[in-house]
Amino acid sequence: MKNTFFALLLICLIFTAFKCDEDSSLLIEEDKKELAALKQTIEDLASSSVCNENTECKYIAFGSKACGGPKSYLLYSTSIDVENLEMLVEEYNQKETDFNTKHGIISDCALVMPPTGLSCENNTCIPIY
Repeated sequence: MKNTFFALLLICLIFTAFKCDEDSSLLIEEDKKELAALKQTIEDLASSSVCNENTECKYIAFGSKACGGPKSYLLYSTSIDVENLEMLVEEYNQKETDFNTKHGIISDCALVMPPTGLSCENNTCIPIY
């Protein structure tokens, strides 16, 4: 009787230790969808900006690599609600940092350089490297 109990207990422990963790896969996918939606909102807002003689082209660090530092730089002009864009980018960067930490994401540690300058061509901000 004692041996049967221990055998059942051992089997239960083995199944528990090696169970498929579907919950974490679902959480990663949910977090990815949330990040993707926020990223699209930000990119749509930035791409709606136009440059001309009355506006200024700018860039902002966008995204967060797991090693640290930005993934890229987002170009925009001051023709849009800059405060809103900066707030959304700050939120996105923090959420991506949290995502990387929470899910153990790794990335290359290559340094992404910002543009050395910006120009306005056909009402669009263009980076200069």
